[in-house]
Amino acid sequence: MEPQRKHSAALHTCYPCRRTILYRIYAVIHTCGIISLMYHHAHSLATADTTLTTSLLLIADVVLAFMWATTTCLRFNPVHRTEYPKRYLAKPKEDFPKLDVFICTADPYKEPPMMVVNTVLSVMAYDYPSDKLSVYVSDDGGSSLTLFALMEAAMFSEHWLPFCKKNSVEDRSPEVYFSSKSQYWTDEAENIKVLQSDEIEVMPNLIYVSREKNGASPHHFKAGALNTLLRVSSVMTNSPVILTLDCDTYSNNPRSPLHALCYFSDPKLNPSLGFVQFPQKFRGVNKNDIYASELRRPFVISMVGFDGLMGSTYVGTGCFFNRRAFYGPPTNLILPEVDELGPNWIADRPIKGYFGFGTRCSWM
Repeated sequence: MEPQRKHSAALHTCYPCRRTILYRIYAVIHTCGIISLMYHHAHSLATADTTLTTSLLLIADVVLAFMWATTTCLRFNPVHRTEYPKRYLAKPKEDFPKLDVFICTADPYKEPPMMVVNTVLSVMAYDYPSDKLSVYVSDDGGSSLTLFALMEAAMFSEHWLPFCKKNSVEDRSPEVYFSSKSQYWTDEAENIKVLQSDEIEVMPNLIYVSREKNGASPHHFKAGALNTLLRVSSVMTNSPVILTLDCDTYSNNPRSPLHALCYFSDPKLNPSLGFVQFPQKFRGVNKNDIYASELRRPFVISMVGFDGLMGSTYVGTGCFFNRRAFYGPPTNLILPEVDELGPNWIADRPIKGYFGFGTRCSWM
């Protein structure tokens, strides 16, 4: 009975794919076929007169065999994982780690501010303690329009967040929510306003960052923006968990942080766990799509294969990071005398930068 109790209290489970053995048998047969084919080409080169044709066929088959070998390893040990966020919710809210969210944008014309705002609001409305959540927006375009849109979004969040949590809204991007309820969106908007008059809660931090660019030194585009947010957040909040998002990638699951924390809270995984990657899903794709626009191969097939080997790859968005993974394990760490300068210090007070209706919003 003891192993069963431990399993029932686990925050996540991992089990291999049931078709793994069958695929391994197929891979062995396929490998034997490739070896036989290579032997046939070698024998033809030694005996046949059509050397050029045989050589071209040999090169083509070697390339195809290499491509098959590099992809078949992802199917040798695919695994599937299941998380139990409701079990994590049983913990006291004080034990929840703080979370920093990094969102990058660069061009207000190619990436409209309304799109950025919908992404920001979808993560601000997470089913997570608001006082432990901070959202950083990096604007490499330095657009005043984007800044103004975020200021308006910060004020709208006073209405939107309580409404989503009280009504258990699943898609917490306002654009997605109101597009699905277009026939009576006016009534919904009135309900949001009425709700605000009755309930007021602590809002997450919203920080706008626009870095200076110098033509004499490279700014490294998105990588440079993420490095800047990493340094800025380490001074302001220094949360142990970081979520990176593209400005056009809204969160369609308000419990996503809880799913990630089911892994970060595992003492067996935490010392070696660097990040937890979530797959991407695409809206508005034609049901009869023939161009692989849903990218099911990299996000559905390849990811479970990588996970069974050495872990999944970072795809640039939808990824929860352990902050300590960015700094590496020091061989001899000397802690500073001031606790606030230490790598494990976490801000325990909200960021002050009030405006409007009392929403906390800062810009740098």
